[in-house]
Amino acid sequence: MDVFRESLRRVALVILLLGGIGTMAAMFLGTIEVVGTQMLKTPVPGALELTESTMVLIVFGALAYAQIRRGHIRVELIYTNMGPRVQAAMDVFANLAAMVFFGLLLWQSYHEAIYSLQIGEATVGLIRFPLFPARLILSVGTALLLLQLVLDMIVDIRRIRTGEAPPKIDPQNTIMTD
Repeated sequence: MDVFRESLRRVALVILLLGGIGTMAAMFLGTIEVVGTQMLKTPVPGALELTESTMVLIVFGALAYAQIRRGHIRVELIYTNMGPRVQAAMDVFANLAAMVFFGLLLWQSYHEAIYSLQIGEATVGLIRFPLFPARLILSVGTALLLLQLVLDMIVDIRRIRTGEAPPKIDPQNTIMTD
């Protein structure tokens, strides 16, 4: 399981880094768009469409990595005042809720990606960008998050039985220690 966990971490990190590159590209493209439109009176064709597609990579590419770091939002005021077993039970409940939500999202996004590919869906504008890649990225990012949630669920169920404290995250290299 450690090999699978490490492989998932590496894939999530690569996608996160691609999202970072996408963020920089969208930032530069947005800057060029503003300068071109305001100063040169010439907008950049396809800037909006490309930025929209990049946002999917930025958001859904980071979900699995945030879960690996256990960095999603929770109410710490309640969580930190509970014992290790109750914390583990709260984590299991949160994992289950997330698995239901993101499982439904994966199901729908997968069907939308396939449909988008079948009909050749593309943006409307001067430059037509295909929408299939963005829909596929949404599905892949959601699938990676679900895989990480399953791994976390296994750890958290074990924590309920043993009473272990939550795993700590090493801020330097993001490797979880039990």
